[in-house]
Amino acid sequence: MSPMNPIDPDTPIGPGVGEGLPGAGPRRTRRAAAPPQYVLTEDTPVYVISVAAELSGLHPQTLRQYDRLGLVCPDRTAGRGRRYSARDIQQLREVQRLSQDEGINLAGIKRIIELENQVSALQSRVAELVDSLEGAASALRQREAAVHASYRRDLVPYQPPTPQSSALVVWRPRR
Repeated sequence: MSPMNPIDPDTPIGPGVGEGLPGAGPRRTRRAAAPPQYVLTEDTPVYVISVAAELSGLHPQTLRQYDRLGLVCPDRTAGRGRRYSARDIQQLREVQRLSQDEGINLAGIKRIIELENQVSALQSRVAELVDSLEGAASALRQREAAVHASYRRDLVPYQPPTPQSSALVVWRPRR
């Protein structure tokens, strides 16, 4: 008897290698390859310096100089080799544009990058604080609604007597 097709149980699979031979055990099925344990993002350091230089249009020595100056700081391998991410390459292109097209010196470019990073950090902090504030406001509204729900509904609002009237009102709750 042929083994069953896992994709379509009605379609049998033909005899496998070693089936029907004496001493042949059950056929082993292949398992799908395990998914990768990492996710490739634009911050994942994957490019060696020669590839990063080619992608950015700069000389490898220029990339080393930018690393020494702190303009673009790639990750390092265990052997201290540089690994550039897609974001690093984008930043290298921006440094080149600012230097060549805008005429900004490297110290000015470093300050611009520092300020951009600071603005980015502040924007993310503002977003965190806004989320926190919205959560606190929501909790406050829920507490306020709970307090309003606990009010007794059999209370009558007080109206001060008019100056001409000397009537006395007695209220008795219904039981």
